[in-house]
Amino acid sequence: MARVDYYNDPNAPKANSIAVAVSAFIQDEEGRILMIRRTDNDLYAIPGGQLELGETLAQAAVREVREETGIECEVTGVIGLYSNPNHVIAYDDGEVRQEFSICFRADSIGGTARTSDESKEVCWVSAEMVAEMNVHPSIKMRVEHGLGELQNPYFS
Repeated sequence: MARVDYYNDPNAPKANSIAVAVSAFIQDEEGRILMIRRTDNDLYAIPGGQLELGETLAQAAVREVREETGIECEVTGVIGLYSNPNHVIAYDDGEVRQEFSICFRADSIGGTARTSDESKEVCWVSAEMVAEMNVHPSIKMRVEHGLGELQNPYFS
């Protein structure tokens, strides 16, 4: 399903739903960040997706990382809670979702990088390289917060 992200856009469609989403900020031993190139909007992002019934937030993050990248991880902390009503995501089925996402810090504990139906590329990239990639501003914010080692989780 295709999607379009609207961010602080006065012409964005009005949200008609909200769903709990999670993402995971993972760095390897060299400090590189695990990123995917999404199939639904062709943007680079940290792995993540929607919470499913019967799982915890941390379990959802681990599952989404595995599904999208092939990497196994373990959640180690919370980077932030993101709920900007000026960030809406319009899907081609008519759903327009308000952002609501929890970004976790996680460690890679195994697996082999591979693509999926949701990721056309999986890569480990330096923080400097993220600035040059086609990354949505909301994901850039999560990466900055992940790199910044905040004392407390960010929230909006």
